Amino acid sequence: MTAASTPARTGPNIPLIIVCGCLIALISFGPRAAMGLFFQPMTEARDWSRELFALAIAIQNLVWGIGQPFAGMMADRYGTWKTMSLGSVLYAAGLLLMVDAQSAVALHISAGVLIGLGIAFSSFSLVLAAFGRSVSAQQRSLAFGIGTASGSLGQFLFAPLGGALIANIGWQQTLIIFAGIVAIVPLLAVALRGKPSQPSAGTAQENDQKLPDAIAEAFGTRGFILLAIGFFVCGFHVAFITIHLPPYIVDLGMDLSWGAWAIALIGLFNIVGSLASGYGGGRYSKPILLSLIYLGRSAAILAFIILPISPATVLVFSAVMGLLWLSTIPLTSGLVAVMFGPRYMATLFGFVFLSHQIGAFLGVWLGGRLFDQTGSYDAIWWCGIVLGILAAIIHWPIEEKPVPRLAQQPAE
Repeated sequence: MTAASTPARTGPNIPLIIVCGCLIALISFGPRAAMGLFFQPMTEARDWSRELFALAIAIQNLVWGIGQPFAGMMADRYGTWKTMSLGSVLYAAGLLLMVDAQSAVALHISAGVLIGLGIAFSSFSLVLAAFGRSVSAQQRSLAFGIGTASGSLGQFLFAPLGGALIANIGWQQTLIIFAGIVAIVPLLAVALRGKPSQPSAGTAQENDQKLPDAIAEAFGTRGFILLAIGFFVCGFHVAFITIHLPPYIVDLGMDLSWGAWAIALIGLFNIVGSLASGYGGGRYSKPILLSLIYLGRSAAILAFIILPISPATVLVFSAVMGLLWLSTIPLTSGLVAVMFGPRYMATLFGFVFLSHQIGAFLGVWLGGRLFDQTGSYDAIWWCGIVLGILAAIIHWPIEEKPVPRLAQQPAE
């Protein structure tokens, strides 16, 4: 075959991948970030305890975590578009079934199992993996920051949107609208179709490695284990605050609208935090930056619970936590890519994310259970402070370097 007759090989359309991936992250993260707004109206309408609703969202987080490695494996094997299309169907179905949930079982299946699986198979983790195999190693950290920031923008947009819709048309109609928005994901995911087994995905050694070997290698690496343990704390913090901050604010005598704006403000400032984290992760030590983020969270929580509550303290706390919110994700996912390369990133980050979601399960469920038992969130706030300090200690010794298998390979 002559050169003239050889089809030209074109690279991925990176701008289109970034735009569509960011929109998917925005849509998939938005409704679940607004779940705390349904806490008051649903428990009052169904005469449920806080623990019952909190357990449903805790199950959602746990199922999301358990499903994430399998979603990563499916994306690595069958491609991102098929995986995200399945996730969109499950996500929308869960939102629709929440509308008529009359029992604890129905709520746990809809809000818990279905939405949890839906998020796992359509969330920003798969978006970041698609970014990781499409951009150069030098651009990855910033791309991860942009993708994470898009999820935060979803939180910023959906929290006030959800609050306004619930106030004007009711929580049931709001869930239906959210389901319709989630159904758009498969159309956007077409741009992310493909899988990392293609020749351009990485080095020859990466492509020759089998998935079981990649998993065994990761779990035999000390830094990967520490990263997973530390990410548990991130899940504990963000899940507890996302679900319980709105009712906590109401308990202290403020209107629910302040809870909506608190969640929205966290999302808005997390855009800045995620972008800064993605930028900084490409220039400074990722483990040290993670340690500083967790210390900052503990300091912010401590100040919030010891200062008198007011609109000003709520807004300042939300802004500070927003800067530290998901800024852990570009750094954590970046460390996975540095250690093991992009070949099985969706799967390996899925295992790290499982630890995150176990923390999320405990943060949400314990928040509801301890409140029902004590009438206060104080114990869970103090637990968050201690865990933040421990996470800072755990991340510090992580080594930011490729495993021996990749250490001699040239940078992509």
